[in-house]
Amino acid sequence: MRSAARTVVFALYNKVTLQDVAAPLEIFARANDFGANYRVLLASPTGQPVGTTAYAKLDVDVALAEVPREIDTLLVPGGVPADFTFTPGLHDIPEEPTPDCVPDAMKMVAELAPRARRVASVCTGSFVLAALGLLDGRRATTHWAHCQTLGRSYPQVEVDPDSLFVQDGRYITGAGITAGIDLALALVESDYGPNVARRVARWMVVFLQRPGGQAQFSVWAEAAQPVSGGLREILDSVVADPGADHSTAAMAGRAVVSERHLVRMFRDQVGMTPARFVEKARLEAAKVLLATSDHSQDAVARRAGFGTSDTLRRTFRRNLGVSPGVYRNRFRTTGIDQ
Repeated sequence: MRSAARTVVFALYNKVTLQDVAAPLEIFARANDFGANYRVLLASPTGQPVGTTAYAKLDVDVALAEVPREIDTLLVPGGVPADFTFTPGLHDIPEEPTPDCVPDAMKMVAELAPRARRVASVCTGSFVLAALGLLDGRRATTHWAHCQTLGRSYPQVEVDPDSLFVQDGRYITGAGITAGIDLALALVESDYGPNVARRVARWMVVFLQRPGGQAQFSVWAEAAQPVSGGLREILDSVVADPGADHSTAAMAGRAVVSERHLVRMFRDQVGMTPARFVEKARLEAAKVLLATSDHSQDAVARRAGFGTSDTLRRTFRRNLGVSPGVYRNRFRTTGIDQ
Protein backbone atom coordinates (compact mmCIF):
# COMPACT_ATOMS: atom_id res chain seq x y z
CA MET A 1 0.00 0.00 0.00
CA ARG A 2 1.40 3.37 -1.01
CA SER A 3 2.10 5.83 1.79
CA ALA A 4 0.16 9.06 2.13
CA ALA A 5 1.32 11.91 -0.04
CA ARG A 6 3.75 14.45 1.39
CA THR A 7 2.73 17.96 0.39
CA VAL A 8 5.65 20.16 -0.70
CA VAL A 9 4.89 23.85 -1.25
CA PHE A 10 7.22 26.20 -3.12
CA ALA A 11 6.83 29.85 -2.05
CA LEU A 12 7.32 31.77 -5.31
CA TYR A 13 7.72 35.49 -5.83
CA ASN A 14 8.75 37.82 -8.65
CA LYS A 15 12.40 37.52 -9.81
CA VAL A 16 12.80 34.10 -8.18
CA THR A 17 15.88 32.15 -9.31
CA LEU A 18 14.63 29.61 -11.84
CA GLN A 19 17.18 26.93 -11.01
CA ASP A 20 16.36 27.17 -7.29
CA VAL A 21 12.87 26.01 -8.24
CA ALA A 22 13.54 23.73 -11.22
CA ALA A 23 16.26 21.58 -9.64
CA PRO A 24 14.28 20.47 -6.55
CA LEU A 25 11.13 20.10 -8.68
CA GLU A 26 12.91 17.64 -10.95
CA ILE A 27 14.21 15.68 -7.96
CA PHE A 28 10.76 15.35 -6.39
CA ALA A 29 9.20 14.38 -9.74
CA ARG A 30 11.76 11.67 -10.40
CA ALA A 31 11.46 10.43 -6.83
CA ASN A 32 7.77 9.77 -7.50
CA ASP A 33 8.84 7.60 -10.44
CA PHE A 34 10.82 5.44 -8.04
CA GLY A 35 8.26 4.94 -5.27
CA ALA A 36 8.02 8.25 -3.44
CA ASN A 37 4.70 10.05 -3.05
CA TYR A 38 5.12 13.81 -3.19
CA ARG A 39 2.33 16.26 -3.93
CA VAL A 40 4.09 19.40 -5.12
CA LEU A 41 2.36 22.79 -5.27
CA LEU A 42 3.77 26.05 -6.61
CA ALA A 43 2.24 28.99 -4.74
CA SER A 44 2.35 32.74 -5.23
CA PRO A 45 0.57 35.44 -3.19
CA THR A 46 -2.25 35.86 -5.72
CA GLY A 47 -1.99 32.68 -7.76
CA GLN A 48 -0.59 34.63 -10.71
CA PRO A 49 2.55 33.55 -12.62
CA VAL A 50 5.87 34.93 -11.38
CA GLY A 51 8.89 36.22 -13.26
CA THR A 52 12.26 34.51 -12.86
CA THR A 53 15.91 35.46 -13.21
CA ALA A 54 16.23 33.40 -16.40
CA TYR A 55 13.81 34.93 -18.93
CA ALA A 56 10.96 32.46 -18.33
CA LYS A 57 7.83 32.94 -16.27
CA LEU A 58 6.55 30.25 -13.94
CA ASP A 59 2.90 29.27 -13.73
CA VAL A 60 1.68 28.46 -10.25
CA ASP A 61 -0.86 26.01 -8.90
CA VAL A 62 -2.44 27.93 -6.04
CA ALA A 63 -2.68 31.31 -4.38
CA LEU A 64 -1.46 31.72 -0.81
CA ALA A 65 -5.03 31.56 0.49
CA GLU A 66 -5.54 28.19 -1.24
CA VAL A 67 -2.51 26.39 0.20
CA PRO A 68 -3.59 23.32 2.23
CA ARG A 69 -3.70 23.72 5.97
CA GLU A 70 -1.13 20.98 6.63
CA ILE A 71 2.21 21.09 4.80
CA ASP A 72 4.98 18.55 4.99
CA THR A 73 7.72 20.75 3.48
CA LEU A 74 7.85 24.46 2.70
CA LEU A 75 10.59 25.31 0.22
CA VAL A 76 11.80 28.92 -0.13
CA PRO A 77 13.93 29.53 -3.24
CA GLY A 78 16.30 32.45 -3.65
CA GLY A 79 15.97 35.37 -5.99
CA VAL A 80 16.93 38.98 -6.56
CA PRO A 81 15.16 42.27 -5.87
CA ALA A 82 12.36 42.89 -8.35
CA ASP A 83 14.03 46.06 -9.65
CA PHE A 84 17.50 44.54 -9.99
CA THR A 85 19.18 44.81 -13.40
CA PHE A 86 22.42 42.96 -14.01
CA THR A 87 25.13 45.22 -15.45
CA PRO A 88 28.24 43.43 -16.80
CA GLY A 89 31.37 44.91 -15.28
CA LEU A 90 29.42 46.57 -12.49
CA HIS A 91 27.80 43.62 -10.75
CA ASP A 92 29.62 40.31 -10.50
CA ILE A 93 26.98 38.86 -8.22
CA PRO A 94 23.28 39.74 -7.84
CA GLU A 95 22.19 41.42 -4.64
CA GLU A 96 20.58 39.63 -1.74
CA PRO A 97 16.76 39.65 -1.54
CA THR A 98 16.52 41.81 1.56
CA PRO A 99 13.15 41.80 3.36
CA ASP A 100 12.06 45.15 1.94
CA CYS A 101 12.75 43.84 -1.58
CA VAL A 102 10.75 40.62 -1.31
CA PRO A 103 7.66 41.44 0.79
CA ASP A 104 5.69 38.74 -1.05
CA ALA A 105 8.11 36.06 0.06
CA MET A 106 8.11 37.39 3.62
CA LYS A 107 4.33 37.30 3.76
CA MET A 108 4.06 33.76 2.41
CA VAL A 109 6.77 32.27 4.59
CA ALA A 110 5.47 34.00 7.72
CA GLU A 111 2.06 32.42 7.15
CA LEU A 112 3.14 28.99 5.88
CA ALA A 113 6.22 28.15 7.98
CA PRO A 114 4.26 27.49 11.20
CA ARG A 115 2.10 25.00 9.29
CA ALA A 116 5.01 23.00 7.85
CA ARG A 117 6.75 19.99 9.34
CA ARG A 118 10.02 21.32 7.99
CA VAL A 119 11.17 24.44 6.17
CA ALA A 120 13.92 24.42 3.54
CA SER A 121 15.56 27.25 1.63
CA VAL A 122 17.79 27.30 -1.42
CA CYS A 123 20.43 29.93 -2.03
CA THR A 124 19.39 33.39 -0.81
CA GLY A 125 16.04 32.09 0.37
CA SER A 126 17.83 31.81 3.71
CA PHE A 127 17.68 35.61 4.00
CA VAL A 128 13.89 35.42 4.18
CA LEU A 129 14.06 32.82 6.96
CA ALA A 130 16.66 34.87 8.82
CA ALA A 131 14.66 38.09 8.50
CA LEU A 132 11.66 36.36 10.07
CA GLY A 133 13.78 35.19 13.00
CA LEU A 134 13.37 31.53 12.08
CA LEU A 135 17.13 30.93 12.06
CA ASP A 136 17.93 32.71 15.33
CA GLY A 137 20.38 30.61 17.32
CA ARG A 138 20.68 28.11 14.46
CA ARG A 139 23.32 27.09 11.94
CA ALA A 140 22.58 27.97 8.33
CA THR A 141 24.17 28.51 4.95
CA THR A 142 23.52 30.33 1.70
CA HIS A 143 25.31 31.02 -1.60
CA TRP A 144 29.04 31.43 -0.89
CA ALA A 145 28.97 34.97 -2.29
CA HIS A 146 26.43 36.05 0.35
CA CYS A 147 27.59 34.19 3.48
CA GLN A 148 29.43 37.21 4.87
CA THR A 149 26.41 39.45 4.32
CA LEU A 150 24.10 36.93 5.97
CA GLY A 151 26.38 36.76 8.99
CA ARG A 152 26.72 40.54 9.25
CA SER A 153 23.02 41.23 8.75
CA TYR A 154 21.85 38.52 11.13
CA PRO A 155 24.57 37.97 13.77
CA GLN A 156 22.26 35.69 15.72
CA VAL A 157 22.60 33.13 12.88
CA GLU A 158 25.68 30.88 12.84
CA VAL A 159 26.64 30.90 9.16
CA ASP A 160 28.43 27.88 7.72
CA PRO A 161 30.11 29.10 4.51
CA ASP A 162 31.29 25.70 3.29
CA SER A 163 28.37 23.27 3.54
CA LEU A 164 26.15 22.54 0.56
CA PHE A 165 23.25 22.41 2.99
CA VAL A 166 22.80 22.64 6.74
CA GLN A 167 20.10 21.09 8.89
CA ASP A 168 19.32 22.55 12.30
CA GLY A 169 16.10 21.22 13.76
CA ARG A 170 13.28 21.48 11.26
CA TYR A 171 15.11 24.09 9.18
CA ILE A 172 17.34 23.08 6.27
CA THR A 173 19.19 25.79 4.37
CA GLY A 174 20.95 25.16 1.07
CA ALA A 175 23.88 26.82 -0.63
CA GLY A 176 23.78 28.43 -4.05
CA ILE A 177 21.59 27.49 -7.00
CA THR A 178 22.52 23.90 -8.00
CA ALA A 179 22.88 23.02 -4.31
CA GLY A 180 19.09 22.70 -4.51
CA ILE A 181 19.79 19.32 -6.11
CA ASP A 182 21.85 18.20 -3.12
CA LEU A 183 19.27 19.49 -0.65
CA ALA A 184 16.31 17.88 -2.44
CA LEU A 185 18.10 14.53 -2.70
CA ALA A 186 18.77 14.68 1.02
CA LEU A 187 15.09 15.35 1.70
CA VAL A 188 14.13 12.38 -0.48
CA GLU A 189 16.59 10.16 1.35
CA SER A 190 15.20 11.28 4.70
CA ASP A 191 11.60 10.60 3.57
CA TYR A 192 11.98 7.42 1.51
CA GLY A 193 15.41 6.01 2.24
CA PRO A 194 18.79 5.91 0.47
CA ASN A 195 17.73 3.45 -2.22
CA VAL A 196 15.13 5.80 -3.68
CA ALA A 197 17.49 8.78 -3.43
CA ARG A 198 20.29 6.79 -5.06
CA ARG A 199 18.07 5.79 -7.98
CA VAL A 200 17.05 9.42 -8.50
CA ALA A 201 20.68 10.54 -8.39
CA ARG A 202 21.71 7.92 -10.93
CA TRP A 203 18.88 8.91 -13.27
CA MET A 204 19.77 12.59 -12.92
CA VAL A 205 23.47 11.79 -13.46
CA VAL A 206 24.49 13.56 -10.25
CA PHE A 207 26.22 12.58 -7.02
CA LEU A 208 23.98 11.32 -4.22
CA GLN A 209 26.20 13.51 -2.09
CA ARG A 210 28.42 15.89 -4.00
CA PRO A 211 32.06 15.72 -2.92
CA GLY A 212 33.38 18.66 -1.00
CA GLY A 213 31.60 21.79 0.11
CA GLN A 214 30.87 24.98 -1.74
CA ALA A 215 34.28 26.26 -0.65
CA GLN A 216 35.78 24.37 -3.58
CA PHE A 217 34.09 27.01 -5.75
CA SER A 218 34.86 29.92 -3.48
CA VAL A 219 38.21 29.55 -1.74
CA TRP A 220 39.30 32.96 -3.03
CA ALA A 221 35.90 34.46 -2.26
CA GLU A 222 36.55 34.73 1.47
CA ALA A 223 38.01 38.14 0.78
CA ALA A 224 36.52 40.86 2.95
CA GLN A 225 36.31 43.13 -0.10
CA PRO A 226 36.63 42.81 -3.89
CA VAL A 227 39.94 41.29 -4.99
CA SER A 228 42.08 43.24 -7.44
CA GLY A 229 42.76 41.78 -10.86
CA GLY A 230 46.43 40.95 -10.27
CA LEU A 231 45.79 39.13 -7.02
CA ARG A 232 42.71 37.43 -8.43
CA GLU A 233 44.92 35.81 -11.09
CA ILE A 234 47.19 34.45 -8.35
CA LEU A 235 44.24 33.09 -6.37
CA ASP A 236 42.73 31.48 -9.44
CA SER A 237 46.05 29.83 -10.30
CA VAL A 238 46.25 28.27 -6.84
CA VAL A 239 42.72 26.88 -7.06
CA ALA A 240 43.25 25.64 -10.63
CA ASP A 241 46.53 23.85 -9.89
CA PRO A 242 46.99 23.35 -6.13
CA GLY A 243 49.89 20.94 -6.64
CA ALA A 244 52.14 23.56 -8.25
CA ASP A 245 54.75 25.68 -6.48
CA HIS A 246 52.76 28.26 -4.56
CA SER A 247 55.36 29.41 -2.07
CA THR A 248 55.16 33.06 -1.14
CA ALA A 249 58.30 33.71 -3.17
CA ALA A 250 56.90 31.97 -6.26
CA MET A 251 53.57 33.81 -6.08
CA ALA A 252 55.29 37.15 -5.51
CA GLY A 253 57.43 36.50 -8.58
CA ARG A 254 54.36 35.78 -10.71
CA ALA A 255 52.66 38.91 -9.42
CA VAL A 256 55.86 40.95 -9.93
CA VAL A 257 55.74 42.32 -6.39
CA SER A 258 57.87 41.82 -3.31
CA GLU A 259 57.01 39.07 -0.86
CA ARG A 260 56.22 41.67 1.78
CA HIS A 261 53.83 43.44 -0.58
CA LEU A 262 52.16 40.15 -1.52
CA VAL A 263 51.59 39.30 2.13
CA ARG A 264 50.06 42.75 2.64
CA MET A 265 47.77 42.26 -0.39
CA PHE A 266 46.57 38.92 0.97
CA ARG A 267 45.99 40.38 4.42
CA ASP A 268 44.06 43.38 3.12
CA GLN A 269 42.04 41.70 0.34
CA VAL A 270 41.70 38.05 1.37
CA GLY A 271 41.91 38.28 5.14
CA MET A 272 44.53 35.57 5.53
CA THR A 273 48.18 34.87 4.77
CA PRO A 274 49.29 33.44 1.41
CA ALA A 275 50.28 30.20 3.11
CA ARG A 276 46.86 29.81 4.73
CA PHE A 277 45.07 30.42 1.46
CA VAL A 278 47.21 27.83 -0.31
CA GLU A 279 46.56 25.31 2.45
CA LYS A 280 42.81 25.84 2.23
CA ALA A 281 42.85 25.44 -1.56
CA ARG A 282 44.88 22.25 -1.29
CA LEU A 283 42.58 20.92 1.41
CA GLU A 284 39.55 21.41 -0.83
CA ALA A 285 41.33 19.72 -3.74
CA ALA A 286 42.20 16.75 -1.52
CA LYS A 287 38.60 16.48 -0.31
CA VAL A 288 37.34 16.27 -3.89
CA LEU A 289 39.99 13.69 -4.87
CA LEU A 290 39.24 11.52 -1.84
CA ALA A 291 35.51 11.54 -2.50
CA THR A 292 35.56 11.05 -6.26
CA SER A 293 38.48 8.73 -6.92
CA ASP A 294 40.16 5.55 -5.73
CA HIS A 295 43.59 7.18 -5.58
CA SER A 296 45.70 6.21 -2.59
CA GLN A 297 46.29 8.81 0.08
CA ASP A 298 49.87 9.16 -1.14
CA ALA A 299 48.63 9.96 -4.66
CA VAL A 300 46.02 12.40 -3.32
CA ALA A 301 48.67 14.13 -1.24
CA ARG A 302 50.93 14.57 -4.27
CA ARG A 303 48.17 15.79 -6.58
CA ALA A 304 46.75 18.24 -4.06
CA GLY A 305 50.18 19.67 -3.27
CA PHE A 306 50.76 18.30 0.23
CA GLY A 307 53.70 16.17 -0.86
CA THR A 308 53.30 13.33 1.63
CA SER A 309 50.38 11.47 3.15
CA ASP A 310 51.64 12.42 6.63
CA THR A 311 51.24 16.11 5.80
CA LEU A 312 47.81 15.37 4.32
CA ARG A 313 46.68 13.59 7.49
CA ARG A 314 47.95 16.34 9.79
CA THR A 315 46.20 19.00 7.72
CA PHE A 316 42.90 17.08 7.73
CA ARG A 317 42.97 16.53 11.47
CA ARG A 318 43.90 20.14 12.19
CA ASN A 319 41.21 21.62 9.93
CA LEU A 320 38.43 19.02 9.92
CA GLY A 321 39.04 16.95 13.01
CA VAL A 322 39.02 13.68 11.03
CA SER A 323 41.49 11.62 9.03
CA PRO A 324 41.39 11.50 5.21
CA GLY A 325 40.12 7.91 5.43
CA VAL A 326 37.21 8.85 7.68
CA TYR A 327 36.38 11.80 5.44
CA ARG A 328 36.28 9.52 2.38
CA ASN A 329 33.94 7.07 4.11
CA ARG A 330 31.48 9.77 5.10
CA PHE A 331 30.30 10.36 1.53
CA ARG A 332 27.89 7.45 1.61
CA THR A 333 24.80 9.28 2.83
CA THR A 334 23.42 12.77 2.49
CA GLY A 335 22.99 13.40 6.18
CA ILE A 336 19.46 14.83 6.64
CA ASP A 337 17.74 13.41 9.72
CA GLN A 338 14.31 11.88 9.46
